[in-house]
Amino acid sequence: MLIINQTITLPEHEVQLSAIRAQGAGGQNVNKVSSAIHLRFDIRKSSLPAQYKQRLLNSKDSRINNEGVIVIKAQQWRSQEKNRHDALQRLRRLIIDENKTQQIRRATKPSKGAKKRRLDNKIRRAKTKSLRARVND
Repeated sequence: MLIINQTITLPEHEVQLSAIRAQGAGGQNVNKVSSAIHLRFDIRKSSLPAQYKQRLLNSKDSRINNEGVIVIKAQQWRSQEKNRHDALQRLRRLIIDENKTQQIRRATKPSKGAKKRRLDNKIRRAKTKSLRARVND
């Protein structure tokens, strides 16, 4: 069972994990052992709440294909168990991140004191620069 947050959990049968051979360097071990993990999670068939499903399906994340299946390949570690844990945590993080509500940005204005300090500084700099000018005879 994968725990997403305090109220949402995913049963193990909804997440398909398969071991595959990892790519890249690793010597003989990479040719013999299937240590990478290929995770597939069908959003439409899952037991996630409807709001979570809709946000995930509307997401522009490249790990979500057109059929609504999340595909994650974990091959960072040499151990299959570490890669399995990594893939599940990446799935959990994806679900959590896609369902965070964006905080509404409110436009702000500079205070009167800030405006006054800015203008005073401009005047002071202008005086300093005017004193550097060439003196006319």
